[in-house]
Amino acid sequence: MEEVGRRQSGALHFRPADLEDIAAIPKLARELRKEFGSLHGLVNNVGIGTSGLLVNMHAVQIERLIRLNILSPITLTKYVVRSMMADGGGRIVNLASIVSFAGYNGLAAYAATKAAMIGFTRSLAREVGPRGLTVNAVAPGFIDTEMTHGLAPMQREQVVRRSPLRRLAEVEDVANTVEFLLGDGARNITGTVVTVDAGGTA
Repeated sequence: MEEVGRRQSGALHFRPADLEDIAAIPKLARELRKEFGSLHGLVNNVGIGTSGLLVNMHAVQIERLIRLNILSPITLTKYVVRSMMADGGGRIVNLASIVSFAGYNGLAAYAATKAAMIGFTRSLAREVGPRGLTVNAVAPGFIDTEMTHGLAPMQREQVVRRSPLRRLAEVEDVANTVEFLLGDGARNITGTVVTVDAGGTA
């Protein structure tokens, strides 16, 4: 935010919100529209990545995964879509994951939530397309972040070797894909999933 201010190239505003508080989401959407007017884009990037074998996961962990990774973004989208439809268009981008279509040990519950977002994306695209809205998903693979630096060297090397590009994708790659889907260049792209994984699942 400080960098944007220095460059004077735009404006960023931060609004804290607990997206696990589903009942508070309608108010959040109303306040944002009241303050900023028409909403052009919504990026559903909220989520937690709880891992662990399903047989060992507590019900509370599973419920939290579903609440934050599925219920929260669907509810927020519902209220943002209403204003987008009233204003004649908009863009929605949902963050999924390659685990939604490629199985990984210890991620069964997490994978289920991300697969749900892909089904949500494709169906919502058909619902709101006639009103000028596009709905797409981005499915990152292993990204070069602190989390993947926590992998054992052998595991990390194995992921890199599986990639045709022999590298991990980076955070900027995901951000650039989201930015494209929000822009005019993607006006005829909807209901699709863009994989950003340096070709690891090719």
